[in-house]
Amino acid sequence: MAEKDGKKQLLHLVFGGELESLSGAQFRNLDELDIVGIYGDYKSAEAAWRAKAQETVDNAHMRYFIVHLHRLLDPDAAKADRG
Repeated sequence: MAEKDGKKQLLHLVFGGELESLSGAQFRNLDELDIVGIYGDYKSAEAAWRAKAQETVDNAHMRYFIVHLHRLLDPDAAKADRG
C-alpha cells in the first residue's frame, strides 16, 4: 500500500441510506444510497460519518456506515492486523 509521511494509506468508504427496519441493514432503496466518500484513514472517515449521522438524526431509519476498503483490497494484511 502507498505510504505518505510514513503512514499506510488505509482506505475507508462512508455511505448510508434509509433502512427497511431498525433491526437490520437492508436498505429501502439502493438507488438512493448516499455515497459520502472515500477517505485515506479511519479518523477522517469517522469525522465524515459523524457529520452525516448528525445531519440525519431526526430520521431513525437513516444509517451511515464505514467500510474498511483496505481490508477488502489486501485481505492478507487485514489478517495480520487482527492478530
